[in-house]
Amino acid sequence: MVNTINKSDRLKFTGASTQAWYGSLDTVAFDEAGIKAKLLNLAQPCYIVRSNNQIGATNEGYTYTANNGKSGQAELLTATPPLSTSQLGDAGFLDFHQVKYAYATGAMAHGIASEELVIALGKAKILSCFGAGGLAPSRVESAINQIQQALPEGPYAFNLLHSPSEPVIERRAVDLYLKYGVTTVEASAFLDLTSNVVYYRAAGLSLDSHQQILTKNKLIAKLSRREIAIKFLQPAPTKILKELVAQNLITELQATLAEKIPVADDITVEADSGGHTDNRPLVCLLPSILELRDEVQKKYGYQQPVRVGVAGGISTPQSALAAFMMGAAYVVTGSVNQSCVEAGTSPHTKELLAQAEMPDVMMAPAADMFEMGVKLQVLKRGTLFPVRAQKLYELYKNYDSIDEIPAVEREKLEKQIFRRSLNDVWEDTVAYVSTRNPDKIHKAANNPKLKMALIFRWYLGLSSRWSNSGEKGREIDYQIWCGPAMGSFNDWARGSYLSEPSNRKVVDIADQIMTGAAYLYRIQNLKMQGCQLSIAFSQYRPSQF
Repeated sequence: MVNTINKSDRLKFTGASTQAWYGSLDTVAFDEAGIKAKLLNLAQPCYIVRSNNQIGATNEGYTYTANNGKSGQAELLTATPPLSTSQLGDAGFLDFHQVKYAYATGAMAHGIASEELVIALGKAKILSCFGAGGLAPSRVESAINQIQQALPEGPYAFNLLHSPSEPVIERRAVDLYLKYGVTTVEASAFLDLTSNVVYYRAAGLSLDSHQQILTKNKLIAKLSRREIAIKFLQPAPTKILKELVAQNLITELQATLAEKIPVADDITVEADSGGHTDNRPLVCLLPSILELRDEVQKKYGYQQPVRVGVAGGISTPQSALAAFMMGAAYVVTGSVNQSCVEAGTSPHTKELLAQAEMPDVMMAPAADMFEMGVKLQVLKRGTLFPVRAQKLYELYKNYDSIDEIPAVEREKLEKQIFRRSLNDVWEDTVAYVSTRNPDKIHKAANNPKLKMALIFRWYLGLSSRWSNSGEKGREIDYQIWCGPAMGSFNDWARGSYLSEPSNRKVVDIADQIMTGAAYLYRIQNLKMQGCQLSIAFSQYRPSQF
């Protein structure tokens, strides 16, 4: 039977009540605003009561069984306990990383996930990863010093981006992290397990006074494929460990300890995200990796099972709660943080991101894995980058050298895309690559196909820097990494103070998403107990605390 009490149908209750509520009726709210305020008071229990033929909500009073001979002030229909945002996700994530939320922000290359962004979140005890990918070692070194000075006790992380064509870049990053004692690294876009990842992990292993393994260097692996996940879930390969011992990079003891623990402490399952992505649906991908994790845990019996979190599509309370309800240990936001005040992006880019809708994204060739045909997800609204980048890849596939490209096409490249002669582009490319990987220039001298790829990568690489620095006159070529989560966030924020980029701050957004997720969990809890609420209560909108 459905008991409809409020004339406005704000609250309905299905079922029978067996308890009574006792307290001051002055604390019970029966109006929409009052009820919403009681529901939002997450630090206190929420009682749904019926009195004088009306249904209302209160955070005070106490309950007891109705048939115990006492007469209550009102009939208790249902109740929910207090709920802290720290209860969402895996408590082990909070303890391990010394954070207040099972929430983190992922690395966005070229310093988009900037020092300011990492420090702001770290001071609020939220884990954030600096976007070291694509930056010169000196720039990364400067970021390490600045972040460590501001956050001597953490939390913070640094990105280790896979560089299959230039493994020396990976090694330089690892060397920096070990030199400066960076104890949390997010390994992303890896196509296979490399010696660099294993080196970082194993170099931090030791035994405590009780002969328990201490893992100084924490590793978070961001991935989207089972065949890659299994490599990070298992102990490091013996072959790689022996090579590292032979090179005197790790000790025999560290190699032995590395064979007893997983390569990663946490695995971030990356679904349909901005940047490097396989565009996987989260509702299919997460259960698959969770099942794999459980299989590996059963086999190895680790003292601490690998935690599995999610990224890609997380930008609202609804999406965060959905991830937690599917079993995610933590959630990671990405695209949405680029539009924040602290992000290392230009004002023009932030404005474009704030206007983005969910369909305003597409795949384009990735600069770092161009020859392999790897793509990443970018914003297509307000920029021609994805179309122009795809044109470059088509030319690369169809021709073996710049000279083979028809003159008409070469002229278009010089006038429309590069805006300078191909010879000038090559000279700039030689100057840049020679400082990073001089061997590649020598190879290109005898390999016209490689030379063409390097010339095309000049545009692909600079386009993201133009977006970050706000290069005037190049707005139409901005490469802006973005997933559909950006559009979802904009839909949620529309009409609120968060609709303006100047009001978007990373800590505030984290608080809003996590508070909203906890609130929506409370609402779902009430619904499952037979309480039917109107739309006014079923949504959480951004509100200034």
